[in-house]
Amino acid sequence: MKLKEDINPLLLQVFRSVVWVYSVITFIPWYFFSGASTNLEWARRIKARSVSGHPAGPYRAINSQEKLVAWLHPGVDTLDKMFAYAAKRFPQRDCLGTREVLSEEDELQPNGKVFKKVILGNYNWLSYEETYQAARTFGSGLASLGQRPKCKIAIFCETRAEWIVAAQACFMYNFQLVTLYATLGPTAIAHGLNETEVTHIITSKDLLQGRLKAILCDVPRLQFVIVVDKKLSSWQDIPRGIMVHSMEAVKEMGSKPENLATDRREPLSSDIAVIMYTSGSTDLPKGVIISHGNIIAGITGMAERIPNLNETDTYIGYLPLAHVLELSAELVCISHGCRIGYSSPQTLADQSTKIKKGSKGDASMLRPTLMASVPEIMDRIYKNVMTKVEGMSKFQRTLFVLAYNYKMEQISKGYSTPLCDSLVFKRVRALLGGNTRVVLSGGAPLSAATQRFMNICLCCPVGQGYGLTETCGAGTISEIWDYSTGRVGAPLVCSEIMLKDWEEGGFYSTDKPNPRGEIVMGGPNVTMGYYKNDIKNREDFFVDAKGQRWFCTGDIGEFHSDGCLKIIDRKKDLVKLQAGEYVSLGKVEAVLKNCALVDNICAYANSDQSYVISFVVPNQKQLMALAERMQVRGTWEEICNSPVMEKEVLRIIKDAALSSKLERFEIPVKVRLSAEAWTPETGLVTDAFKLKRKALKTHYQDDIERLYGGK
Repeated sequence: MKLKEDINPLLLQVFRSVVWVYSVITFIPWYFFSGASTNLEWARRIKARSVSGHPAGPYRAINSQEKLVAWLHPGVDTLDKMFAYAAKRFPQRDCLGTREVLSEEDELQPNGKVFKKVILGNYNWLSYEETYQAARTFGSGLASLGQRPKCKIAIFCETRAEWIVAAQACFMYNFQLVTLYATLGPTAIAHGLNETEVTHIITSKDLLQGRLKAILCDVPRLQFVIVVDKKLSSWQDIPRGIMVHSMEAVKEMGSKPENLATDRREPLSSDIAVIMYTSGSTDLPKGVIISHGNIIAGITGMAERIPNLNETDTYIGYLPLAHVLELSAELVCISHGCRIGYSSPQTLADQSTKIKKGSKGDASMLRPTLMASVPEIMDRIYKNVMTKVEGMSKFQRTLFVLAYNYKMEQISKGYSTPLCDSLVFKRVRALLGGNTRVVLSGGAPLSAATQRFMNICLCCPVGQGYGLTETCGAGTISEIWDYSTGRVGAPLVCSEIMLKDWEEGGFYSTDKPNPRGEIVMGGPNVTMGYYKNDIKNREDFFVDAKGQRWFCTGDIGEFHSDGCLKIIDRKKDLVKLQAGEYVSLGKVEAVLKNCALVDNICAYANSDQSYVISFVVPNQKQLMALAERMQVRGTWEEICNSPVMEKEVLRIIKDAALSSKLERFEIPVKVRLSAEAWTPETGLVTDAFKLKRKALKTHYQDDIERLYGGK
């Protein structure tokens, strides 16, 4: 269903009149007292400019033209000092919250599959002082187990409160923390542990019993496994020489006076805090070396872009903490005394897969004010809401479309719409607890349609950020006053950006109307490089004459006249077709993911071919309904493999591509439907749900040959 529908002009006028009367009564007093008249002015002002005067840059934020910012508070230049500062300032404030599991049960689905469902209770909280003491005793306990300053220790664990406690312990005692995604495959896990030569690893019971135990024999240096769960079972099949301890036992060990009294070696700003293994969209993951000073600079830049961030805010943590976006977001919150309640993608909302029907999801219970997200999750919310809108009565649907279009018009002028928010969008806003004031999307580009929808229906700014593991996740973040779509905002106060000409792709800083080129980022947030990878370090990093580090991102961007950046391509995603046209695979995917029939899509092209093909994970509900209308019967796999369904889905995709004004050569000519969803567990997408193009190409090699060979 399109949200820009033809509405009866008389009906639209009546709607506007009702809203206007309501505004006179309730909105106008608020307007004058809140300063709403300046919102548009703030949105349109210059946010960054080139400090050299040249269109190539470097571009800096208006408030950091003279000097980039490297820390939040004078002298607080390491992560242990940052946490100590917060614990001293907010000792009794809630810090880390975990929901109690009341019961678990198996639920049989109509398709015969069994889903595990949970009923969860209230959040139990550790205060800042309690969290600080837990980190202190745990770090002391690790030291008593032989962990030494400036030596590496790995964490391979799901996102939870214990992850942050363990991380803060490592920062406090100057242990170099090696982070690994909980969804990495066995080869990647073993690679990271062996490359960093760790002797200690922190993990969970489920991961130890699952994928970690399978590779313990392949990690010969490993001596100690610390399990964060409180309830432990007896361990069997653990190789000789490896000791297993619970986190509580290690903390108890560390709380003994003789261990606590041991002098700890405090880190310097230049010391390594984290070696973060990327999720790896190609080949084995790379370890990015991040210093304390790098992270402090990154979170300083992020915090500056969130207005009125303080101890009254609540953040919901559910993305992988091994990803720089989530780790940075949580450290930003800790630095300002916010409380962090933990969740997971399976328990986030009332309708999430693990929440028993009738029970409350984590967002409903926590009612967060701040949230980070990735496009995959936002796209799901968008499609779920639109499916419900399509099922409404004609009157309800018309009211929703009227309110949506009216609000889109009003926020473009800097105004608020309290009547629409309270009557029409309240239920959508309630999906995330009803209290969110800022949502930040990162990890991958967010489509304009989804961003606009979330801005309107969540009744709070939904901004995009741009950063990489190599820049501590910091680079740019759009301001809350800026409701434009498709842009990632101006550079943060900790970073500056240059545009480097890319002749092969035809992108130049002298392009009109906007300078374009490869994004090269510099500043104190640019990391120390890749671990044991000198070749990539020479390719991607360099130091200028002033001693500042720079990172070549491989992304193509353009700067707009107000100093905001737009990501327009990625060098690896551009394919030159046989006739010479360049196709941006990422652009094609971003457009077609908005099609209701598409849950995920990978566009593919060979340079020796003249057209694009695509692999599509269809929305099961939509495809089954389409199959019924076309009288195609069979199992889910049979329907996905049906040539008739392939042809019909291709027709729908082509229509969507044409309506979105894709060029003819960008529109997929053939399609393959995948009955298998792409998840990090399948190895076809990263933990941030970015496509692993190399893995997808290998997985679908036979289909590529069929689609291009005409078989």
